[in-house]
Amino acid sequence: MPSATVHVPPERKGAPNVAISPDEIAGYETYSPKVQQIIKTGLELTRQNLGYTYGSADPANGGMDCSGFIYYVLQENGFADVPRDSSQQYVWVRKAGNFNAVLSRHPDSFELDALKPGDLLFWSGTYKIDRDPPVTHTMIYLGREKGTKKAIMVGASDGRTYDGKQRFGVSVFDFKLPPPPNSNDAKLSPAFVGYGRIPGLTKD
Repeated sequence: MPSATVHVPPERKGAPNVAISPDEIAGYETYSPKVQQIIKTGLELTRQNLGYTYGSADPANGGMDCSGFIYYVLQENGFADVPRDSSQQYVWVRKAGNFNAVLSRHPDSFELDALKPGDLLFWSGTYKIDRDPPVTHTMIYLGREKGTKKAIMVGASDGRTYDGKQRFGVSVFDFKLPPPPNSNDAKLSPAFVGYGRIPGLTKD
């Protein structure tokens, strides 16, 4: 779990954070009422001009981290047992039997066939930390944007992109799988681990 001390990073340059309304998501009206409400709560946070603040799960701090965003949104929607950090959120989904692993780096992989709006998305290797399981990042899948037909997600990030531009904070982002790592690159190599339905959320 992140330290209780909230670290506010220096202001970074980047494109403005992206906020959309639910009716800009293709098929939103067909989502279950609970998924609609979860997504609505997340999208409301994107309108508050929140930055990325490691250790924060409260928009009153002016920013949130990725797992803090998930924690806040799900707590607000009655999921009292949601863990606070991304690794334990992953364990929470795995233990509920709701997880779908993804090894492919291709967006048309069959491994993504079961992905549904409202699912939690998980990555490893987005930053260096001694954690087991080594899951470091999480977001909520929204579905596809009406205008662009692109897969999108919502959450807090320290530099993920929307429309090819980096965004820093609570925003809507493009959902895309990271490219294969360069074998000669010793730096961190982010990998998409998989996705899963929120435990306690009834199947549609």
